[in-house]
Amino acid sequence: MTVQFTTLPNGFRIVTEHMPGLQSASIGVWVTAGGRHERPEQNGIAHFLEHMAFKGTKTRSALQIAEAIEDVGGYINAYTSREVTAFYARVLAADVALGLDVIADILMNPVFDPKEIETERHVILQEIGQALDTPDDVIFDWLQEKAYPDQPIGRTILGEAANVNAFDRDDLAGFVKEHYGPDQMILAAAGAVDHDTLVAQAEKLFSHMVPRDADRADVARFSGGEARRQKKLEQAHFALAFESPGYRDDGFYTGQVYSIALGGGMSSRLFQEVREKRGLCYTIFAQSGAYDDTGMITVYAGTSADEVGDLANITIDEMKRAASDMTPEEVARARAQMKAGLLMGLESPSSRAERLARMIQIWGKVPPIEETVARIDAVTTGDVKAFAEQLIGKAPAALALYGPVKKAPTLADLQARRVA
Repeated sequence: MTVQFTTLPNGFRIVTEHMPGLQSASIGVWVTAGGRHERPEQNGIAHFLEHMAFKGTKTRSALQIAEAIEDVGGYINAYTSREVTAFYARVLAADVALGLDVIADILMNPVFDPKEIETERHVILQEIGQALDTPDDVIFDWLQEKAYPDQPIGRTILGEAANVNAFDRDDLAGFVKEHYGPDQMILAAAGAVDHDTLVAQAEKLFSHMVPRDADRADVARFSGGEARRQKKLEQAHFALAFESPGYRDDGFYTGQVYSIALGGGMSSRLFQEVREKRGLCYTIFAQSGAYDDTGMITVYAGTSADEVGDLANITIDEMKRAASDMTPEEVARARAQMKAGLLMGLESPSSRAERLARMIQIWGKVPPIEETVARIDAVTTGDVKAFAEQLIGKAPAALALYGPVKKAPTLADLQARRVA
């Protein structure tokens, strides 16, 4: 498998990886503009644009977009995150050119028909309502908001309903004009693809675009805080976050290994202590997320109203204990889980394309898999203990609680327990 990378004169980037033996390919364009690139009044517009991508262009109706891909047995979709918006398709080898043509069409030629805007506005409002009715979904939005208050990175990707109700055609077109320049786009493809052929097609489709100066996202500031919302639910939902390294930081891989050892699987500390030994919950996990300049270690669990206090306190105790008695066996297991997750995922062309785009976005190049594996293997037990000590001792924290949470400790209570 060979990674090839080309940049057009206008800054548009193309990265591919040919995977021998495959009959299909994943192809997409990643735009380096997401939720954290929105001004307050624009919150939710990147996600609205993702929805509008499939609602018609100057050459295809919404139905024709769907039919163009599905007539050849393919699949097309999009997603919005805080740092990127992605438009991608999975097609057979013979239909790669078609897939790229459709993606280019929806990016370059949207019509933003007012009727379609109204239809999709209602769809997004339903999506917001669904999220609000899903406690183990919305609690992470509240946690993010408390971690990064009054900042674009702290706001919900879906946006507030008031904003969604206000967006019009000019707002959508204005965000595209600001953020959808050729130097903000990465064409990534993996599977049964030919790099030179894709470059030639990309030149025809994208080389006429003019680079534009886009504002950089504001630097993130993890401040922390508490969100507590009492509601009559079956379970009390608990989410706790600590600031951790961004993906450019030298401690990124240590943070990943730590989070897996803490709560990344059935053998992890939190799962064993909180669920297996004490039976306090059905679901508990820890995860590590990262952005350009910051990151979060997050612990989530759902439990009963009477047991949420015990669960929260035990979580802090286990995090404190990890700083002193994390074992080489636990670290080795976490490294193995991390490597296996990476390598198993890369058996999929969709995961390969996603990684290609992500690496170009972060580093401007695609490091060999072997280099990434070596960096994971380089994480030592001492590194993880030191990371755990810094995290529980000094890192700012955020807490979100939802449901019957009157008996839950406050963030101040947990902060005191951290240093006790």
